[in-house]
Amino acid sequence: MGCWAIGGPFWAGETPLGWGEVDDKESIRAIHTALDRGINFFDTANIYGAEHSERMLSRALAGHRSQVVIATKFNGLFDETSRQVTGADSSPDGIRKACEESLPRLNTDYIDLYQFHDNGFPVEKALPVRETLEALVKAGKIRTYGWSTDFPDRAEFFAQGPGCTAIQLQLNVLDDNPAVISICEKHNLAAINRGPLAMGLLTNKYSSETKASADDVRGEKSPEWMKYFVDGRPNPEWLAKRDAIREILACGGRTVAQGALAWLWARSPQTIPIPGFRTVEQVKENAKAMEFGPLKPEQMCEISGLLDRE
Repeated sequence: MGCWAIGGPFWAGETPLGWGEVDDKESIRAIHTALDRGINFFDTANIYGAEHSERMLSRALAGHRSQVVIATKFNGLFDETSRQVTGADSSPDGIRKACEESLPRLNTDYIDLYQFHDNGFPVEKALPVRETLEALVKAGKIRTYGWSTDFPDRAEFFAQGPGCTAIQLQLNVLDDNPAVISICEKHNLAAINRGPLAMGLLTNKYSSETKASADDVRGEKSPEWMKYFVDGRPNPEWLAKRDAIREILACGGRTVAQGALAWLWARSPQTIPIPGFRTVEQVKENAKAMEFGPLKPEQMCEISGLLDRE
């Protein structure tokens, strides 16, 4: 499960980076629901909600630490009171400081997977980052590390580190990334899939008339990298792609969201989708996808044809 949304609103100036207001009690109930259904991997970041996501995850996982894998991220700087992003710090000292601050927020003495949260950081400057993470592995502060990046050269560089076990990449049935998936398969790395439901487009919730709230990362003042929504509404180009394959995704009694997760499991043996959530019902729907399993090869081929992929 991806824990970005349960962090609540946070901002970079006037640009929203969260998913709107949240109910903390519902967030905790949702995480408990996930645990009850066999979910044991939770992905967050120090910057989500300016610490709030890490704190909520810690509260919900009290008494369950040994049963779960906790992944968090570093690099972003923020003010917890104003919930404003204030910068970034990928220096060795900055990485160590971020780690020492995340550990107590998560109420743990080790982080299972610590991820570099800078998609386009120059690969030629990344050696000190990787070396610092190796040192944190040796110190027992983290067990493994990875990079949240969509670029194959960056994924390949981190893959050379002995303690690297994962690359987190944007991946869903509408938005494939064969180059990074290939690197994960080559090095036997987990391919953790952010955006597995295309920011909500791969659900039955959004139509061309839907409008995101002002404090939502998908809203009118969304960041420039937001491609699934335009001016607060679903991007018609991506909606058309979804509608072209909706029937296949919803086959066999699945919902569209469950079919989208099924595509990811069929895409590669390395994939680990991390669908976001804010409610118990969303967790129930996503977890139920496991009962259906991956799509069949013929369904994968049909989807590739409809989306004009080779």
